[in-house]
Amino acid sequence: MNTKQAYNSWALQYDTNKNRTRDLEAVALRSTLANIDFEAGLEIGCGTGKNTEWLVRKALHVTAVDLSEEMLERARKKVSSNKAEFILADTTQAWRFVKQPYDLVCFSLVLEHIADLDHIFKEAAKALKSGGHVYIGELHPFKQYAGTKACFDTEEGRQEVECYTHHVSEFVQTAKQHRLKVTDLNEYFDENDRTSIPRILTILLQKV
Repeated sequence: MNTKQAYNSWALQYDTNKNRTRDLEAVALRSTLANIDFEAGLEIGCGTGKNTEWLVRKALHVTAVDLSEEMLERARKKVSSNKAEFILADTTQAWRFVKQPYDLVCFSLVLEHIADLDHIFKEAAKALKSGGHVYIGELHPFKQYAGTKACFDTEEGRQEVECYTHHVSEFVQTAKQHRLKVTDLNEYFDENDRTSIPRILTILLQKV
């Protein structure tokens, strides 16, 4: 199932079904960005607005973009703030929705569904002010190596979303090609059990 079809189908239950990856990534984003100041944020893959609610409390404006009409419909209902602008767009194409420079670009559980990281980092760097940050929160590649991928259950059975595995070095080296340097890297574990395979990888980049 391609990404757009999957998330349109998943939207109805996305906020209510059991999803440790969704919940732990939300914790990771808040922890990583707690001390990062930003006035204008660009959220790529906002989904149902699980992180948008928090971002608009820190920013003066958040542009929240998603590929799924159904996800965006729920995000608009959830986030009642005039500081949020919701846009339907395919970020694997040119980012024509960028109308201003941003202090922060966020990717939450998005890049596993995109094959070409080079295009994404190129567009993110163009959208950023000098000194601005990129936040990446992803299902850890170690989990992917073990066979975990985004999926959900329907009456027709388990549905798997189209996914690609990106190694840590791929994130770092591709970002580097676009003048984005790593300023922080962290891993988050279920129940904070650091003897287990980490569930979430976060990388914080800065435009130089």
